[in-house]
Amino acid sequence: MNPERKNVVILLNGEPYRGKMYTENAYVICCDGAYSWAKGRTAIDENLGDFDSLGEIPSPPPLHTFPSEKNETDGELAVDRAIALGATDLIFYGGGGGREDHFLGNLHLLYKAKEAGITEVTFKTNGAEITLCGKGEQGFLCKKGQIVSLLPFGGDAHIMDMLGLKYTPADLWLRYGSTRGISNVAVDDEDFSFWVNKGYVLVIINEEVV
Repeated sequence: MNPERKNVVILLNGEPYRGKMYTENAYVICCDGAYSWAKGRTAIDENLGDFDSLGEIPSPPPLHTFPSEKNETDGELAVDRAIALGATDLIFYGGGGGREDHFLGNLHLLYKAKEAGITEVTFKTNGAEITLCGKGEQGFLCKKGQIVSLLPFGGDAHIMDMLGLKYTPADLWLRYGSTRGISNVAVDDEDFSFWVNKGYVLVIINEEVV
């Protein structure tokens, strides 16, 4: 791992993540009930939360136990901890499925992390990989036929120079409140890329292949 980068992984108490987790050389924060599906699957550096839904004492013991009635979710507390640790790369696992309000709230944590200066922010569910991109060139690995959706987040977004997707307009405005960026398709087994000129873009790479 590049010593100038600090990878942090956050495990969330949503639908248990079934895929491979990339936690090598990362600092792993496990949120409350996520311990029930994550223990034994990966090393955990820190357990965090109010532990109102777990029913057991996790290992390692939590540094702090938060009250169940609080203003932040356990996921937001974990993001605050990642920021304090100086994270440059952040991956979430296990935040999909279950309650839609928590899922939508978790997506907003991507924005919080980006605004705090974390360079790479990714959210992995059992059905998709979701990344929040800011200004600059963006590139993603993919498989031919994967469905890719690009959505503006928090306001309008402007995209230029798209490559590797079926629909590649040279000058694309994604308007907040519009669904125009839904259901593009990767055209090869290498990657796709684009340039964000303005705003934030949610990139959703679905596991489904057409």
